[in-house]
Amino acid sequence: MPLYDKQTIKIYNSLSGEKDIFKPLNDGYVGMYVCGPTVYSNVHLGNVRTFMSFDVIFRYLKQLGYKVRYVRNITDAGHLENDADEGEDRIAKKARLEAIEPMEVVQRYTVDFHNILNKFNFLPPSIEPTATGHIIEQIEIIKSIIDNGLAYEVNGSVYFDVHKYNETKQYGILSKRKLEDLIHNTRALDGQSDKKNPQDFALWKKAEPQHIMRWPSPWSDGFPGWHLECTAMSTKYLGEQFDIHGGGMDLKFPHHECEIAQAVATNNQAPVNYWMHANMLIMNGKKMAKSTGNFILPNEIFSGENPHITKAYSPSVARFFMLQAHYRSILDFTNNGLLASEKGFFRLMDAINLIDDLNTSDASTFDVSAWKKKCYDAMNDDFNTPILIATLFDAAKFINQVKDGSATVTKEDFELLKETLYTFTFDVLGLVNVAKENSSTDKLSGAVEILINLRKEARLNKDFALSDKIRDELAEAGIQLNDSRDGTTFTTN
Repeated sequence: MPLYDKQTIKIYNSLSGEKDIFKPLNDGYVGMYVCGPTVYSNVHLGNVRTFMSFDVIFRYLKQLGYKVRYVRNITDAGHLENDADEGEDRIAKKARLEAIEPMEVVQRYTVDFHNILNKFNFLPPSIEPTATGHIIEQIEIIKSIIDNGLAYEVNGSVYFDVHKYNETKQYGILSKRKLEDLIHNTRALDGQSDKKNPQDFALWKKAEPQHIMRWPSPWSDGFPGWHLECTAMSTKYLGEQFDIHGGGMDLKFPHHECEIAQAVATNNQAPVNYWMHANMLIMNGKKMAKSTGNFILPNEIFSGENPHITKAYSPSVARFFMLQAHYRSILDFTNNGLLASEKGFFRLMDAINLIDDLNTSDASTFDVSAWKKKCYDAMNDDFNTPILIATLFDAAKFINQVKDGSATVTKEDFELLKETLYTFTFDVLGLVNVAKENSSTDKLSGAVEILINLRKEARLNKDFALSDKIRDELAEAGIQLNDSRDGTTFTTN
């Protein structure tokens, strides 16, 4: 009997507004699609938080024995500024500002995205398709929607007819918005004269002469609408109907709403059974924004080079911090929160590192089977990582009690405790036991500090050749020295 048959998972479904019992379309198989990044800049920490939530969900479903096909796309075209139907492509704008090719922008920031996620110990998705690699599929979907009378072409652009769709279907079914309210709250804007109605959205846009990224289509040389890309890629790899579609809360409307409308207009059926949305990340109680300086990049967490934090934190500590909040709750990123999480993380790792040294006894003073059930219960309740972490700390407390002789454990319970603790800490939460690496890290820091002091002494003695030699050879070894008025620090590449 597979493990998933012994567990009942409840997922908060944005479509129903309730926790629904999870039942996949095909027994033993799960299809999950998550909207990936638009690769025009360094990956935002809020996006990392969203992808981390679904990484844990992916891990847990796999741990239960499901065969999971996890598709997370790369948006490398068609995503206009401010999520609009008019204006400049985000990637093309970056390419213009930096005087490079758009695909150079895509390559640079796709590599950055993967590097950051690797540092956070994410599992790679099963498939990672790109929007530009699926232009043909998008054109075919547009043809189908036009044939079904739910899209129209004007001056080389094609728009989805929201009002026509709403005559027989429900536009707003996911976001709980009514079309009448949308109409009432829409201002008449210049530049939207091609559309029958302001609520209609682009399936294909004719490229202006200055638009770099363009492809031939039956209607014009142009590019696909942002919403269409995810419909094409999700249904190609997961089928016309699949189990889970995830993304950030900010994508619920209009992006996911439009995805539903496009799929229904094409296949006459709802594409997804469970819509999941991760909540936003704020910083120091306010919205993160580069313009106000209330902002931090993931790499700055690891290096400590940001005025909002007092030290560097390991990727596993930052991961642990994020998972201490439920994915549907707002997470406030603060230095104090990270400091507290670091203490908690190492307390858990210290307990895990003690486990092999425990002596077993004839009796257990801790119900390990009941504790194990609590671990599964936490994840079965809409993937509640904060409750799971609290439950893991119960085990850590017990391990310390066994170590100091105030509690006992049988050999059988010891094996169950160890296996379950490892499963949920490392396989499900995706944490890495960096506590074991501390000794080597401390030795490296000590060695580099000696060289920094030797370099400082050389500079005081005006031996600049030696000073430069120390700096350059450390750089070749991947250790970058950073001089400032407060002294010299180092970062590793």
